[in-house]
Amino acid sequence: MSTKKHTGGCHCGAVKYEAELDASKGSRCNCTVCTKTSCTSAMTKPELLKVTKGEDALSIYEWGAKISKRFFCKFCGIHVFGRGFLEEIGGAYASINLNTLDDIEPTQVKLQYWDGRHDNWMVGPRAEPFQLA
Repeated sequence: MSTKKHTGGCHCGAVKYEAELDASKGSRCNCTVCTKTSCTSAMTKPELLKVTKGEDALSIYEWGAKISKRFFCKFCGIHVFGRGFLEEIGGAYASINLNTLDDIEPTQVKLQYWDGRHDNWMVGPRAEPFQLA
């Protein structure tokens, strides 16, 4: 894995962050929240994500089993990152919305796909999107 420190933030500029991660590849999930937010994400260790501006401008959304918290700018609504814990993927993680990075072109990110709609995490990511059954 080739990691680099990236900067990013929300649309209105109220939230800014730094994260060390490999942004050349990302993932998409077909669960309802990922589908509706159209997030392309990459995971990193929680300690490699640092909010540099606007911690107080963040709103949190949790649902279901509460394995993840999604952080949104309370002013412009942009989903910036998530934080959570899931044993199946190695424990604690930060999930960065690659669309919010300042220094990458999201259309150039190599994608892999998760089947969150069917809670099928144990299968792992695939090269092609999952089809609705």
